[in-house]
Amino acid sequence: MDEVSRTTAVYESDADAFVDKYLSESIAARFGDDFSEALSGPRVLDVGCGPGVDSATFSDAGLDVVGFDLTPPFVAVARENVPDARFVRGDMRQLPFRDGAFDGVWACASFLHVPRRDAPDTLREFGRVLDDDGVVSLSVKRGEESGYDTDGRYFETYLPGEIRSLVDDAGFHGIRIEEGEGWIRTLASA
Repeated sequence: MDEVSRTTAVYESDADAFVDKYLSESIAARFGDDFSEALSGPRVLDVGCGPGVDSATFSDAGLDVVGFDLTPPFVAVARENVPDARFVRGDMRQLPFRDGAFDGVWACASFLHVPRRDAPDTLREFGRVLDDDGVVSLSVKRGEESGYDTDGRYFETYLPGEIRSLVDDAGFHGIRIEEGEGWIRTLASA
């Protein structure tokens, strides 16, 4: 079982607890202003949407949101909680959307579950589904050691220079990095 499959299994095994945890706060409401202001249009892909709390924030702001997650219980809850958005189940490493389908990709604390070996191709997938004026927002854990947490979920950690290089190598530009509370937030243009 690879890192992503194992992490998904952990989320599925205790879905109710994770749903309660993730519904407690919208990170998009706290930290999404720069992303929202950078959008050239209303089409947003919320990658790793979980139970849809950030999707709800974007939907409430009038954006056309598609939530995307690999964990079936999360997608089911999101569909119920955010009726004005669409939700699709799948793996972010291979997005089932056409080229240029979105104005923004929001990947809040989800890209960090992708092993480093798959990170460059995953970022290129994000770029592929963005239109020419699109933006991506990533939030990852800051650190030097990647691995499994006590729950069995895999986390890939980064230092600021590493995530900047990775995003740059994937073809993004105008890269902005912010650090805080053990996290790195990145905003970049396609």
